[in-house]
Amino acid sequence: MKLSKTRVGFFGVLGGRQVAAAALAMVALLFLLPVSILSGEPIYQQAEGLPTADTGGGQSSPGQAERLTSPRDRGRAVRLQKTDGTIEELTMADYLWGVVAAEMPASFEEEALKAQACAARTYTVLKQESGSEKHPGADICEDSTCCQAYVERTAAEARWGLNAVEYGEKIDRAVAETDGLGILYQGEPIQALFFSSTPGKTVDAVEVWGRRVDYLTSVDSPEGEEVPNYHSQVVLSAQEVKGLTLAAYPGADLSGDPGTWFGEAFRNEGGTVSSLLLGGVTLTGGQVRTLFFLRSAAFTVTWDGTNFTFDVTGYGHGVGMSQYGANAMAKEGKSFRDILTWYYTGTTVEELW
Repeated sequence: MKLSKTRVGFFGVLGGRQVAAAALAMVALLFLLPVSILSGEPIYQQAEGLPTADTGGGQSSPGQAERLTSPRDRGRAVRLQKTDGTIEELTMADYLWGVVAAEMPASFEEEALKAQACAARTYTVLKQESGSEKHPGADICEDSTCCQAYVERTAAEARWGLNAVEYGEKIDRAVAETDGLGILYQGEPIQALFFSSTPGKTVDAVEVWGRRVDYLTSVDSPEGEEVPNYHSQVVLSAQEVKGLTLAAYPGADLSGDPGTWFGEAFRNEGGTVSSLLLGGVTLTGGQVRTLFFLRSAAFTVTWDGTNFTFDVTGYGHGVGMSQYGANAMAKEGKSFRDILTWYYTGTTVEELW
């Protein structure tokens, strides 16, 4: 923290003892302020509840990102379609800052944030190369159901409040220290999918989408009870289950006792549902998750005579990199390269351009 010229001039006209007393008071204030105000750790996270109080967090120092980020990301443009349909051109560095801030809690370990930056960069480059009919004038959009979430820096810093400068600079470093790096399989950028948390193992892509992808295979993931809302529950009446099911799968037979509607669930090694029968129709765990708005396909379902209760563990589709798993690995001392090559089997981390 630098004193302004006005303050320097003020100290200059004080006597010796007054200078010493004023200086000691200023030092005490600077040391005590962080202790009294920097408690708590608000997190900006796209999928979870967002702190909404604007506590006056401002922008980081002008030029912070430029000083930190090396030239590869600054030299590549990204055309981003906003939610209002307008298209904004950003540098890759500025775009990735907004993605990391929106997709991963900034309180996470820096190596996890770096892994997220690399995954987001790789995903973006792949989108630039393939294009999309959903946003033909842009490389990518800020709708997380289509592409990746994105948040403006001012909005993210306002939500972070007193942690704005610290968190903003952490993400600056995560982007800068992975400048231009991405995840490659056999020399080509991968579909760098990621999600929030899993109940011990990620899911093989073939279980979710029916297509095998060599680098998206099931691996152990070390997160657990430290994850917010790691365990969740959805309760639905028989009428609600029937209505939702028949709207999507009209051939399902949901006559008779509701307790017989669900058949035995088949699970993978990690406990995620691979398939189960519902009214005689075979569904994947992912289809059931979507149908009943569950946080993941790692669930059990019980009937108590009135309602169906879905007990769920984890959050997301389960394929690729687990964000909370990445943070747990970073806490164990693993680097972002270790994290990425663990979750994306057989890949390397290299320059994308």
